[in-house]
Amino acid sequence: MEEKEDKAGQAQCGSECPEKEESAAAKRSNELTWTFKDCSARLDAGQTEEAGKFAEGYKIFLDRAKTEREFAEVALEECQKAGYHLFEPGQELRPGDRVFHLNRNKAVIMTTVGREPLEKGLRITVSHVDSPRLDLKPMPVTEKSGIAYLKTHYYGGIKKYQWVTVPLALHGVTARNGQENIRICIGEKEDEPVFCISDLLPHLASDQMDRKLREAIKGEELTAVAASTPFDPESKEKDLVKLRFLDIMNRKYGITEKDFLTSELSLVPAGHARDVGADGALVGSYGQDDRICAYAALRAELGCTAPAHTTVTVFADKEEIGSCGNTGMNSDFLLHHIQDLCRTMKADERTVLRNSWALSADVGAAFDPVFPSVFDEQNSCHLGKGCVLTKYTGARGKSGSNDASAETLAFITGILDEANVPWQIGEIGAVDAGGGGTVALFIAGMDVNTVDLGVPILSMHSPFELSSKADLYSLYLGLSAFLK
Repeated sequence: MEEKEDKAGQAQCGSECPEKEESAAAKRSNELTWTFKDCSARLDAGQTEEAGKFAEGYKIFLDRAKTEREFAEVALEECQKAGYHLFEPGQELRPGDRVFHLNRNKAVIMTTVGREPLEKGLRITVSHVDSPRLDLKPMPVTEKSGIAYLKTHYYGGIKKYQWVTVPLALHGVTARNGQENIRICIGEKEDEPVFCISDLLPHLASDQMDRKLREAIKGEELTAVAASTPFDPESKEKDLVKLRFLDIMNRKYGITEKDFLTSELSLVPAGHARDVGADGALVGSYGQDDRICAYAALRAELGCTAPAHTTVTVFADKEEIGSCGNTGMNSDFLLHHIQDLCRTMKADERTVLRNSWALSADVGAAFDPVFPSVFDEQNSCHLGKGCVLTKYTGARGKSGSNDASAETLAFITGILDEANVPWQIGEIGAVDAGGGGTVALFIAGMDVNTVDLGVPILSMHSPFELSSKADLYSLYLGLSAFLK
């Protein structure tokens, strides 16, 4: 009864009533302001359950594809299962046909022919499948004071101190005569040894701890223990521990020290992807930049069997070192694929490119409440709030950025909204705090409308990155809606 009397009193209060003014302000605020909601609040119960299942497949994928070559192998397996065949320029292509292109075993393009003429544009997604790591030097094996080591040269942007005293696995290939590739993998099985880079004990590290953090571990100190027992304790030969390691590699893989000269071998964190947090809402693993986007794009492409527009789904190499080389996006391998499609289907390539839309599927820097000073919280992406659109990357005044147009952002957000996909906006940190780049500028350089769409990542470029399962699933939904 008292509650009804209060409401009646408020109704008679008129325009000067403070409560009435606050109510009007709240209503107007709801009309004019914008807040990104948690992804879980926007996914229905069925989708939340599906996101969990999707993440389980993702974790298995992360364990199988720790290098770009391993990703290419996984992608080709999936292509064959789904009915893709090797693209041969000039072959007849009809709506629904599915083809792939393999670039030097390290980059892959998958295409599904759409119902619309090619001149109405392609739907392009590009992610990269390389990650920061420790590459072995051409002559990596050395011995010091009875310990054999592997000398490394780090690949991509890393904090070097994060890579010491963690279990490492050796992945890669060695090539012979340009024909035979011998695949090497040591340290991933539970009964296999791992490799490790040592560090000083705190009791003797006073000089080391006076170094600046970026110099706490120097590049030449990233040498991993490879063996510690001599081949023959009674022998008078030199470097017997080195010989022990070479003998093990020879017995296991048939290689000699010369074969390291023609190898691509890397040390990456050993172990499996894991759920993180008591609620298991996050995935922790090496290589989520950018294999989380690659996995979502792979699943979206495989599920897009009858698109309106022809899809071109690209998995590129070398992004972490500037997209260089003939497997990186700064080369013309994507352009050549599109040109071959156009010639095969008798379409004008310039018209096709001009009318195409592309998503550079790469991760964003998630806001970290432990280190808030390097972020603009209002313009950062947050774990659990959905896939993230990044209008521009770069540094020092957007240098090296695509800087997507307003029309491009409106087009992509329209697709996401129509499909009810949770999304958010983000930047790579505060202005002048640093920055980074993606492959978006190389795609846009072909006269294609392009913007970045990815997921937030915590501890990016570390041996154990964190992502949200809900964000992963929202990216998959977003890429699927874009392709269809």
